[in-house]
Amino acid sequence: MKITLKSWDVLLFLFILGSLYIIAVFADFFAPYHYDEEQRRNIYKPPDRIRFFDEKKDFHLRPFFYEQKRAKSEMAQRLYEKEKDHPVNLRFFVNGFPYKILGIFSSDIHLFGTDSTPFNLLGTDSRGRDLWSRICYGSRVSLSIGLIGALISFVLGMAFGSIAGYYGKSIDFFIMRFCEMIWMFPMFYLMLTLRAAIPPEISSVKMYFIIVFIMSFIGWAGMARVIRGMVLSLKEQEYVTAARAMGATDLKVIALYILPNTLSYAIVYVTISIPGYIIGESTLSMLGLGIQDPGVSWGNLLADAMAISQITLYPWILSSGFFIFLTVLAYNFLGDRLRDATDAKIRNENRA
Repeated sequence: MKITLKSWDVLLFLFILGSLYIIAVFADFFAPYHYDEEQRRNIYKPPDRIRFFDEKKDFHLRPFFYEQKRAKSEMAQRLYEKEKDHPVNLRFFVNGFPYKILGIFSSDIHLFGTDSTPFNLLGTDSRGRDLWSRICYGSRVSLSIGLIGALISFVLGMAFGSIAGYYGKSIDFFIMRFCEMIWMFPMFYLMLTLRAAIPPEISSVKMYFIIVFIMSFIGWAGMARVIRGMVLSLKEQEYVTAARAMGATDLKVIALYILPNTLSYAIVYVTISIPGYIIGESTLSMLGLGIQDPGVSWGNLLADAMAISQITLYPWILSSGFFIFLTVLAYNFLGDRLRDATDAKIRNENRA
């Protein structure tokens, strides 16, 4: 297949998403520290810069960084000074805290680290916790919520939409009115209301599934309505009539002859809807209504960045926001490309 410029940009965003999900699955390996490990002497420590050239412009074969030590505070800002006389070599595949790969195999190997001097790739937060490690672990929550929430909405939307469109009449009326009832509520405020009804002392694991349920409950109605419209048209096609005449059951007709012809739209819908779930979880967690300490997600990492003064003094605390932006951008871009690829009118224009 000839790879065009458009193919390359698709591959780029696929590579970005693939890399993020690999980091999420193997977060223990990519994170040099546990997500809740505190370095009290390194509160709000700036990111350590990886170097290959020292102050004398001499090249080093091994990457290194300069240790940063607390110097003084001015106007409530914590200042650090680099110890330029003592470069610290960065090591790869080092031993650290023990963990289990995929929850099965025991290991203590981490991608990078040092013997003793703390190395903080993206700096630390208000409690001296390594931001890169917390972002790695937070990706498990934020990225999986998007996939699981979109998958549940996909199943519910396909099921109820196909039933409403195929059977019509009172079944169609009831399902569509229920969808409209869900649409009556602004999504964000409905999420806040449902979350507020949940006890605040609930565990992060339970909160994770509750957030997935809330967002999936809200998100399936739009897809169901569109699938219903497509099924109304598809059920009148000759091949569907022929299948019924040959004695195929309603379930077989829907599953084998109707729904496969809606998959192109459904896949595009799921791809575009995933960013909405990621942003929804991030917003709830940032406001303190979602995943909370000691749990970690990209959203609650932004809780430290609620004050302008904190962002001004310690801009690296916005690091998780960059990963949210990158993920949402990649999914939206791929969704647009999939829509263009499945739209017959756009395909004809490109050929012309």
